[in-house]
Amino acid sequence: MTTPSQPNRIYRLALPVPLYRLFDYLIDDSIPLTQPGARIEVPFGKTVQVGILIEIATESEVKLDKLKPILRVLDHPPLLSKVDLELLHWVSRYYHYPLGEVMSLAFPKLLRDPALSTDYAEPHYQLTEAGLNLALSTLTRSRKQHAVIAFLQQHAHAVNAATLLRHTQTTPALIKQLIAKEWLVRVPPVEAQPLLSQQVLKSPILSANAEQQAAISAVSEQLGRFSVFLLEGVTGSGKTEVYMQIIQQALIQALQVLVLVPEISLTPQLEQRFRQRFNVAIAVSHSKLTDKQRGLAWLSIQQGHSQILLGTRSALFTPLKWPGLIILDEEHDVSFKQQDGLRFSARDVAVMRAKLLNIPVVLGSATPSLESLHNAFNRRYQHLQLPQRAGLAITPEMVLLDIRNKKVEQGLSQRLCEEINTTLAKREQVLLFINRRGFAPRLICHSCGWVARCKHCDANLVVHKREQALRCHHCGSRYQPVNTCPVCNAQELVPLGLGTERIEQLLTQYFPNHNIARIDQDSVQRKGALTLYLQQIQQQHIDIILGTQLLAKGHHFENVTLVALLDVDSGLFSIDFHAAERLAQLIVQVSGRAGRAEKPGKVILQTRHPEHPLLTTLLSQGYAEFARMALAERASAQLPPYSYQALLRVEANEQDKAEQFLQRIIDSAQQCAVNDVSVLGPVPAPMPRRIGFYHYQLLLQSANRTHLHFLINHLIKEINQIKASKKLRWSLDVDPIDLF
Repeated sequence: MTTPSQPNRIYRLALPVPLYRLFDYLIDDSIPLTQPGARIEVPFGKTVQVGILIEIATESEVKLDKLKPILRVLDHPPLLSKVDLELLHWVSRYYHYPLGEVMSLAFPKLLRDPALSTDYAEPHYQLTEAGLNLALSTLTRSRKQHAVIAFLQQHAHAVNAATLLRHTQTTPALIKQLIAKEWLVRVPPVEAQPLLSQQVLKSPILSANAEQQAAISAVSEQLGRFSVFLLEGVTGSGKTEVYMQIIQQALIQALQVLVLVPEISLTPQLEQRFRQRFNVAIAVSHSKLTDKQRGLAWLSIQQGHSQILLGTRSALFTPLKWPGLIILDEEHDVSFKQQDGLRFSARDVAVMRAKLLNIPVVLGSATPSLESLHNAFNRRYQHLQLPQRAGLAITPEMVLLDIRNKKVEQGLSQRLCEEINTTLAKREQVLLFINRRGFAPRLICHSCGWVARCKHCDANLVVHKREQALRCHHCGSRYQPVNTCPVCNAQELVPLGLGTERIEQLLTQYFPNHNIARIDQDSVQRKGALTLYLQQIQQQHIDIILGTQLLAKGHHFENVTLVALLDVDSGLFSIDFHAAERLAQLIVQVSGRAGRAEKPGKVILQTRHPEHPLLTTLLSQGYAEFARMALAERASAQLPPYSYQALLRVEANEQDKAEQFLQRIIDSAQQCAVNDVSVLGPVPAPMPRRIGFYHYQLLLQSANRTHLHFLINHLIKEINQIKASKKLRWSLDVDPIDLF
């Protein structure tokens, strides 16, 4: 044991390993001390790891001569603040995930790399003495060089690369030329200065209607204090304008803003609108960027060189130097829930982060989650509503099209085709939605009924006609197409069901003189493909848009006046209690793409169940009434948000292993004797075999969140003592959004 006479001798670190513990290391006297939140490079087994300093201790449970010394301190001062560490500790406790791995996920990949230089930061530039004394009149033949030198001569301090490139429209190559001429020099980053209020706006704000102004004022008045706002606005009501005017108020107070969107496809258009409005540095972070780009974005926000961070779920943990506001757009979206590794909800963590930072958080949606509405109804959240579309746009006409006993060819009814023709004749655009890519969801033998199945999953193979392949959408396996049934040898194999490829083929036949675009995960794999499609739609070069979830929300297409959902019935019947909420949100979001400008819109929902209460309530009384009905049903069944759940999932290469493992967990839960926690299972997952493994699960549910987490803590300790846990995969999902 160390003694109090040896103060500050031990660094206690969280390392990125799947162990629920911290690790002690000795401090070398030759290495300067740092504070919690700093990255420390240490030996770990035969490897080198980058850990996060949690505390400086004077005692250890390990003898001093057994402790290894640290290799080097990477940060002076620490990159994570006290509040950042507090949030990550909370995430580790709430989601029952190893602290070291939680800490690691808070950093971009480049800052987790042991080989990374400690000087990794966005480059900053300033003029040399020769550059300062350079006469601009000598650069009249080089407009770009003139712009760079003139800009830097107006700034006494160094300027970061992003700011320099944005304001002068220059290139990295030109900067290298100026360095070679010794007019410019790269220097260490300067301490960021708070933004001056007069620098905020680049373009004037739009006038807000009464509801928008009420929302703007309510949030702006809470800057500097914790509060949660649920901004519920119908599609086209101008939520983005509300965001931007609130952001303006935060920027005037020299505060930073974090804006999260659920999908990468929504970032380019929002970034464009922000850059047109604000004269500040904007950082962007999502998984399609390079590691270097994400690392620079992280550092620019952490060091205060950027005022706005626009990103997806992974950007949530980025440290803010001057935290002021958090906004989650489309807060209901399931993409805000991580589905592997650390299964956290970005919405829930954002609320906790805002609480710890003492700043407001805005959750925006046209179709709020039932959990958020429940909190609003109980006055935990302030409920702000935008019930009308902005400007001259009006709510589209909603039509339930009963296709029972009607001729339907490849998903298109005769009535729908007539509506499409009428719309195209007016030189307006049509959007058709079906959430199923490929040509057909299954290949079946007409003679004996055999269906092509994946060898690794309990799933049908999807026919992809364009690439001449059968594909599994769960494990990614690809198979060559077959012409003969392997069971009866008949050559009567037919694709069954509808996918985007199949509907595209029929649209090409029906509307040969019109431009058709299919937009799904298969058609936008090439970099920039989605952006190009969106530009073509905005420029009205595309007449008929056929798409999946990629087009369901957030997009503003002024000339789209007809929207049709080709198959709403597939979501009406499901074993998952979340399904009704998801379908209602999808219908409202897709419908919101119609009639967003001055032209009136129409939405057609093709169905064989026109009397279904979900559809009739949604269309006749709106999403708000559907939500109240759905919440009442959940309350009577004691389902979330009226109870709390955790799902323990297990994957094993043998079915018996999974069942035996979960049975031992059940025995342990019974011994723990937490009476008000229900343990349901073990049961096979809805898809029992996936990617070659057998999937089983155990559902824990309780009306008492504290008791549920107490039992989970007990079970985690039990799992870590079970040798069989090393021979299979297990994961814990707190507050699961589906039961798969």
